[in-house]
Amino acid sequence: MKITRIFNQPNGKSEFAELDIALKDGGPIGFLSERFPAGEILFRETPSDYDFKWHPAPQRQLLFILTGRCEFMVSSGETRQFGAGDVLLLEDTEGEGHCSKALFNEVRHSIFVTLPDHVELV
Repeated sequence: MKITRIFNQPNGKSEFAELDIALKDGGPIGFLSERFPAGEILFRETPSDYDFKWHPAPQRQLLFILTGRCEFMVSSGETRQFGAGDVLLLEDTEGEGHCSKALFNEVRHSIFVTLPDHVELV
């Protein structure tokens, strides 16, 4: 299962990368990853006019987008769009951070799951 990661380089600049979460055959229920420790869960509704300029993630966290579409931009100016069903790993907790904004005048519903620093998803 592939997810997008936003992280910062030692110079404080953010960038995108892809992570491949390994899955194993779980029998009749499908394929499963290993278990990962998690912290807190936050539910969020983001307004349709949301446009948050440069900011680091407040903590290392997974973002699960339930509804709506958004765009993230990293330090190089590269942008990517995400929508319902997408998962991002936000690790740019220091440095320049990223920009994020709502697209198509849509409200976004999402879930954030914080991760301890020692948890590696690959």
